[in-house]
Amino acid sequence: MSRSIELDRVGVTLNGNEVLREVTCSLSAKRIAVIGPNGSGKSTFARLLNGLVTASEGKIRVFGHDPDRDGKRLRREVGFVFSNPAVQLIMPTVREDLAMSLRGRGLARADIYARVAEVIAASPLAGRGDDPVHSLSGGQQQLLALLGVELIEPRLIIADEPTALLDLVNSRAIAARLLAVDAPQLVLVTHDLDLARRCDLALRFDAGRLVEQGHPDQVVDSYLASVSAE
Repeated sequence: MSRSIELDRVGVTLNGNEVLREVTCSLSAKRIAVIGPNGSGKSTFARLLNGLVTASEGKIRVFGHDPDRDGKRLRREVGFVFSNPAVQLIMPTVREDLAMSLRGRGLARADIYARVAEVIAASPLAGRGDDPVHSLSGGQQQLLALLGVELIEPRLIIADEPTALLDLVNSRAIAARLLAVDAPQLVLVTHDLDLARRCDLALRFDAGRLVEQGHPDQVVDSYLASVSAE
C-alpha cells in the first residue's frame, strides 16, 4: 500500500516555542489514533496534515502534496473535524450549513440541495433540515460538523479530539460514526484510550516528539505505564 502521509524530520516552532521536534513517520493505515498528554504536540501534528499549521523544518507530503504549497488543493481531499463544532458551523440552518460544504465544487445548486437532502434524511438529523444550527444540542452540532465533512467525500478525515466536549452517549455516537465512516483514511486525535484501541495504528506524542508508533494496544499500554511511573 502506498504511504499516504509522510513526514521527514518535521519541526514546528510557534511564537518562539518548539512545539514539534524531529517527527518522522510514513503512514498508510486506515484508522490512526494519535495520543499523548496535553501539550505533547498531537493537535499541531494533526493541523500540519492539511496546512493549518506550517512546518518550520523538514518535509511533509500528504497524498503527494506539500500542505504548505498545495494547501487549497489538499483541503479538497482532506476533511477536518474540530473538538468544538462552533468553529466550523457558520450558516444559520442545518440544510444551509451542509450545502456550504459543497459550494465551489462545480455542482449545480439543485444538485447540491438534492445531495444534502439525502444526507439529512439518512442521518439522526432527519426532519431537522430547516432547524437553526444554534437550536441543536452539542452532540447534534458535532454530528452536523461531521456530516459536512463526509459530504465532500474526502480521502482523509482528521478529527482533533472530536468527543472532548460531549457527554458519554454523544461521545460514543460520534466515535462510532467516525470509525464507520466511508473514507479511505482517518487520523483521530483523542484522549479516549478505549477509542484509540479500536484503531489500526497508534502514534504517541510526548514533549513535542513522536516517541512511539505501533499496534494501538501496545502503544496505549505503554502510555498508561509511562503515566503511572510519574
